[in-house]
Amino acid sequence: MMKTLINKPYKYTFAFLLILLIYLGNLKAQDNYITLDKANNEYTKGNYQNAIDLYLQIVKTGYEAPELYYNLGNAYFKSNSLPYAILYFEKAKKLNPTDEDIEYNIKVVNNKLIDKIDIVPELFYIRWWKAINSQSSANGWALISIISLCIFLLLVAIYLFSYKMLLRKLGFSFSFVFLLITLLALNFSFIQKRQSTNSNEAIVFSPSVSVKSSPDANSVDLFVIHEGIKVEITDNIGDWSEMKIANGSKGWIKKEEYQKI
Repeated sequence: MMKTLINKPYKYTFAFLLILLIYLGNLKAQDNYITLDKANNEYTKGNYQNAIDLYLQIVKTGYEAPELYYNLGNAYFKSNSLPYAILYFEKAKKLNPTDEDIEYNIKVVNNKLIDKIDIVPELFYIRWWKAINSQSSANGWALISIISLCIFLLLVAIYLFSYKMLLRKLGFSFSFVFLLITLLALNFSFIQKRQSTNSNEAIVFSPSVSVKSSPDANSVDLFVIHEGIKVEITDNIGDWSEMKIANGSKGWIKKEEYQKI
């Protein structure tokens, strides 16, 4: 009896907190939808800075969606703020890598940047691997892996319990195919999730940056890059970051000169 009496208050408190969290979550979602509608209206009217401020209010709540970042990128582009435009288009692409509109807008912004970087060609199998990976989002690949796993288990059951030799052979053979699909889809899902949460890519925001040979202001200037260019951060020492651009050139810049995607 004592155990029952002690547990009851905790049980009711947990239920109350759960209901409260759900209620507050719904209120927060409703507020975001209202703010999003206001932001879209401001964008339609051509009040791009007002739209940006409203979109950023939603971002500050922790909400993430490719549509939100896409709209922010468009608003910044209309405001002629190219570094922020490319930053949010790239954020949108990480959440939805298959969206052609996002990819098109990234190309439009890049064409307006000062730096025109020739991309180092990748080995064909790396290009194929990335092309397959980009066919779906992290959630999409996760769904594919679940469906494939269910089919795999069904085929295993057919192999184990069917009395017909043909069905057993088919179940045995195709189960390996769907097991492979499950593992590949899981792998792609993990890769995309890791890329979206632990990105080493960044956008340069300083109008002009002299890339150094070492993390020292007195070191040799290697080359100059300009705002809007995307770089890959490969190392960090103090206030400095080693970065690499698309043509393979490397050097050091200050952390204050870029924002991570």
